Amino acid sequence: MALNHARSFRHILITKEAVGFACRRTFATGKAKKGSKGGGPSDAPKASILSKEVKSTTVVGANILKEGADPKILPDSEYPDWLWHLLDKRPALSELRRKNIEKLPYEDLKRFVKLDNRARIKENNSVKAKN
Repeated sequence: MALNHARSFRHILITKEAVGFACRRTFATGKAKKGSKGGGPSDAPKASILSKEVKSTTVVGANILKEGADPKILPDSEYPDWLWHLLDKRPALSELRRKNIEKLPYEDLKRFVKLDNRARIKENNSVKAKN
């Protein structure tokens, strides 16, 4: 029985060594394998097969439906006015603090209150974190 126990113990040691060898992390040798990612001429971006006419009249890739078509680009007069103001620069908190609060337009005043509250909360959080 002792001999049988010793054999099973030796078997456990051998399998642990095999698992340790198989799971050991290795490092790259620095040579790229054939067919590996990057560096090949086949990785160059593919030229678009759409004509310039199609690109200038439709929003390519905006369709989310299986059986739908890409939407057509409309003239500027067909879009709502608020759309053209989405990318306008809005004043920063430091710029709003320099201005007179009583003379600010409603939108700027609302933005000032929001940004000031956010700055005050961050300051309070940093003071609490230090203590």
